[in-house]
Amino acid sequence: MRIQRIDHVHVEVSDRDEAVEWFGAVLDLAPARDLAIWAEDPMGPRVLATPDGRPVLSLFARACQPGSRDTTIAFRVSAADFMTFLSRVDTLHVQHSDGRRLTRADVVDHGLAWSIYFMDPWGNRFEITSYDYQALSLDLTPLPD
Repeated sequence: MRIQRIDHVHVEVSDRDEAVEWFGAVLDLAPARDLAIWAEDPMGPRVLATPDGRPVLSLFARACQPGSRDTTIAFRVSAADFMTFLSRVDTLHVQHSDGRRLTRADVVDHGLAWSIYFMDPWGNRFEITSYDYQALSLDLTPLPD
C-alpha cells in the first residue's frame, strides 16, 4: 500500500453552520458540493474543501470536550500565502492557544519552517506552516539595530 496523501481530518464542532462560516473566513475553506449529501444526516460530516476542491476537514456536530492532548492540524502553505494570512490575522479575531488574541508576533521560527498556531472556537488547534524558510526569513526576521 502506498498512501497518496491525507484526505481529510474529522473535527468536532458544536454548530456545523457556524463552523462553515468561521473556517471560510479564516482558512478560505468552503463546503464540498460533491459531498454535501453527507451533511443531510445531522450526525454526518459537513465536508470543507480548499478552493481547488480538495476535501480537508469533515465537521461533525458534537458536544465538544476540551482536548486531552496536543492534537494539531497543520496546513502547509507557500511563503506568499503565509504572508497573506499574517496580513489578515488582526481582522480575523483568532485565538492563540493560551486564549489571547493571535497576532503577527506569534509566528514561530522552527529553523527550517515558519509556523503560527491558533485555536478554532471549539478548541481544535491548527497550524499554518511554510517551508519556504529563506523567502519568509526576509519578511519575518527583524533587522538588527
